[in-house]
Amino acid sequence: MRTLFISDLHLSDKRPDLIRALVHFLEHETHDCSELYLLGDIFDAWIGDDFYHPALQPAIEALAACQAKGISVYLQHGNRDFLMGNELAKRVNATLLPEAKTITLPDSSQALVMHGDQLCTEDAEYQSFRTMVRNPAWQQMFLNKPLEERIEIARSLREQSQLENADKSYEIMDVNEDAVSAALSNANTNLLIHGHTHRPAKHTLSELNATRIVLGDWDTDVWYLDCTKAGCNLKSYPLPSA
Repeated sequence: MRTLFISDLHLSDKRPDLIRALVHFLEHETHDCSELYLLGDIFDAWIGDDFYHPALQPAIEALAACQAKGISVYLQHGNRDFLMGNELAKRVNATLLPEAKTITLPDSSQALVMHGDQLCTEDAEYQSFRTMVRNPAWQQMFLNKPLEERIEIARSLREQSQLENADKSYEIMDVNEDAVSAALSNANTNLLIHGHTHRPAKHTLSELNATRIVLGDWDTDVWYLDCTKAGCNLKSYPLPSA
């Protein structure tokens, strides 16, 4: 059996090609798959389980249909969709995971999975923002606001993030080696799988006797990690045409 990992799809009504790509992936690339992990930023924004754009319905339905095919689906929060909740998880027949989770792969090895934004500790500005929006009190305050106000706040936060990131260096927005080492040590494993940075690669961490696999974002290509009893392979292919 196979275990698959994807992240950073950034689904939205403005990118119908990405919605089609997920539906295609779930229909054609999940044969023999028993577990599917979505490691955050599946949606470009998520302002609460009480609303999502109708254009996302095909993606919601395709995810929900995985259960009937014998695929267990797991969701983790990203920096764009940290407000995904239990209602969404129930709607897509998925299990909502904590922000860091140790799992067992088909080859019986252990892996630590996370979105990865918590590893970018050199970006103090972002980490301060992350602490604020992950606070349950802040989230409840936000969710209590009218829908239109939430939509406007989400739009403003995206614009602010884009402006701030434009002036940040490659190094600041990448993961911190000490944070990676601490995460692996705390999880007592030598394999880390994450997304967030949009820099797909398989890194050998010789000094830690460990491996870090970074998932790619779905902008021009579909990226996924395919794990079997033989090991894990990072794969990609161009977004399917309409």
